[in-house]
Amino acid sequence: VVALMCWPWRWLTSPEDGPAALKPAVHALFKKLKDEELELLVQVVESRGAWESGCVLAPRGDPRGVKQGLPPQVLLCRLFRWPDLHQSHELKHLCYCAGGQGACGDLAGLCCNPHHFSRLAVPGECWRQRWRLPRIPGAPRPSICPHTPSVPTPLGPSSCLAQSHPAGDSSALPLTDTSLSWSTIKDGCWCKLAYWEYRTRVGRLYAVHEASVNVFCELPWGSGFCLAQLPAAYRSCAVRRARRKIGRGLQLSQEPGGVWAYNRSEHPIFVSSPTLSPPGLPVLKVLPGYSAKVFDYEWAGGTGGWQLPGEGPCDPHSIRISFAKGWGPCYSRQFITSCPCWIELLAWFDGALGRQGDQPG
Repeated sequence: VVALMCWPWRWLTSPEDGPAALKPAVHALFKKLKDEELELLVQVVESRGAWESGCVLAPRGDPRGVKQGLPPQVLLCRLFRWPDLHQSHELKHLCYCAGGQGACGDLAGLCCNPHHFSRLAVPGECWRQRWRLPRIPGAPRPSICPHTPSVPTPLGPSSCLAQSHPAGDSSALPLTDTSLSWSTIKDGCWCKLAYWEYRTRVGRLYAVHEASVNVFCELPWGSGFCLAQLPAAYRSCAVRRARRKIGRGLQLSQEPGGVWAYNRSEHPIFVSSPTLSPPGLPVLKVLPGYSAKVFDYEWAGGTGGWQLPGEGPCDPHSIRISFAKGWGPCYSRQFITSCPCWIELLAWFDGALGRQGDQPG
């Protein structure tokens, strides 16, 4: 308790949330936690969530020590992560938190681990009500139909995994490495990842079989798609600077209804997805510690190919994420291929190929 109470309270500067207001509530909450919960909380706070820790369970149904009905998770998230946090609906359970999976509902405690939550990044305006983009009649689903390469765009590698090559390798990749064919679906792969430096793809595609995957350069504990292990024949100074900002990177998780991205780094990430906004419109900026639903299965279920004037056909299942550098109308970089470090995610979801009875052969 002493170690936790020594946290820099100077962060909380507003009169209603100052030290005099929050300290009694936080101290009362700490006294209700078990010793092992307090030890875990100290480790989590000191490591800043560098590893996937267990839940810190606070007793349910006890309003004492909760300032103005503030839930324990909001209280600790405000103290240790976001001083401007106000309501629980601004938070999202991370995929590895038992509370987000409903398991905490069967326990006597409520998870209040501040690093089991992220803040929600929401697009500022709903483009779906304003834009009705022309679709390509009979457009194929390039990344999903068996033995069909991705639809190319005039931008080169963007949304075109099947026609790309790893850095330093001039030979074409085998088809099984470049598309979400039925064989990869049967193997349990729900998406594939490609890492790009400007227009050059570095390394081979990374198939994701688990429900979540970490994409990172430096992660003290954990596994996933480590970009630091991908060699390249040449890296410019701009690429090296951008790679230093990736750090703990991001976590991608397949959850009910869609794919979520959680920014674990200390710099923003920028996301373009057909279910967020059409290509050519401003990308979504996701700040450190924030999460965004980057692919919505329901919205993508009826999506065929997209056709934008001057843009050409676009893959409706491609999500592009740039580290630290944005692109589009608000930036000097107009296309993601002008960004030094970025990844492309090619997603598959239940209904993308229609009924199970429609499976080939």
